[in-house]
Amino acid sequence: MSAESTSRPLPPMHRVPLPEPGPPRLGTLATGTPVWIVTRYAEVRQVLMSPRFDRSSLHAPDAPPLLVVPNLLDAPDGLLNQDGTAHQLLRGTVQRAFTPRAIARWRPWVASVVDALLDDFAGHDRPADIVEGFTRPLPVSVICRLMGLEHVDRERIRHWADHALSGGAHTAGEVGLAMREFGDFAGALVAERRRAPGDDLVSGLVAAGDELRIDERRLVGLVCGLVVAGHETTMTALGNAVVYLLTDGRAAWAGLAEDGDAAATATEQLLRTIPLSEGRVLPGLIRRAVEDTEVGGVLIPAGSVVALQTNSAGRDPEAFPPGEPDLFAPLTSPGIAFGAGAHHCLGAWLARLELELALHRLAVRLPGLRAEFRTETVQWREGQMTRSPRRLPVSW
Repeated sequence: MSAESTSRPLPPMHRVPLPEPGPPRLGTLATGTPVWIVTRYAEVRQVLMSPRFDRSSLHAPDAPPLLVVPNLLDAPDGLLNQDGTAHQLLRGTVQRAFTPRAIARWRPWVASVVDALLDDFAGHDRPADIVEGFTRPLPVSVICRLMGLEHVDRERIRHWADHALSGGAHTAGEVGLAMREFGDFAGALVAERRRAPGDDLVSGLVAAGDELRIDERRLVGLVCGLVVAGHETTMTALGNAVVYLLTDGRAAWAGLAEDGDAAATATEQLLRTIPLSEGRVLPGLIRRAVEDTEVGGVLIPAGSVVALQTNSAGRDPEAFPPGEPDLFAPLTSPGIAFGAGAHHCLGAWLARLELELALHRLAVRLPGLRAEFRTETVQWREGQMTRSPRRLPVSW
């Protein structure tokens, strides 16, 4: 079934009921594998930061099945599933491309993409679909700009990203075919940038990878991972933030326009309080205990699979004020929307930058933006690992 073909009443993501934070408890993955679910902030951070819980053993010969349908994050030799020296080597490759100088240079690039999309969107007849006109094209436009892919068919990029993180919308065969096409594309791109490097993220990644002697297959995997990571999370978070800000969070709209710092603070609060997924355990937040370890007064036996509920942890009253968030109040504890520790998301800075600029400039450009939808009538994009609006008609 296509991810775009279903439409049934669902609550908006900011109203999705979350498991109450409490001691680790046993649950079951969709594959039937038992899993310890960790929901409290302090214990989620403990697992994320501790070498007693790793990723690579999730792919050991004795590891239980985690996914019904494979996805891009499932590659055993990929960045996400390595630990220790192997992980540091791959991570260092990406970090060399993400130099402070490069990041400072990319900020105006991202802003220019936001402004160009808003210029076009502001000229649409009203009501206009802000998903199709802004929240969906923004992340793929940004990643294409940063990676020097402006002339690539962006629908192909979207197609590959949808399949790379499919959560049941596509069959294993469809995912496999899309990933082979994606890999062939990325392999050709790496070869091209090696022959003729430019001032883009892929060229920087290839140069760093060659210097560190990263093999070609892993380098191609890093390129694919960056394309996907630079797309799915931002699209989902931005779409769900717009639903909230035009309905229950409308009082904050004017404040987003005041300055970029206010929008940056609001971005952190929105990432903390609006889940990306509904009840689904995201693959990147699964670990395996490599030795018996006590977590929150519960002994987690060696070999156990552990799933981290960062959504519940982000609303843990022991770490954050309870109730509706004050979007313009700084976080009282470090955010964990992008993880923590050795596997903290390398693309977190880019996602935050896109969200901050998108929300600030949208509020400045369209101060009278209003919803032409009700929360109960939103059509949702389902069948992926995350859930986001498929269509949001708005006027201004």
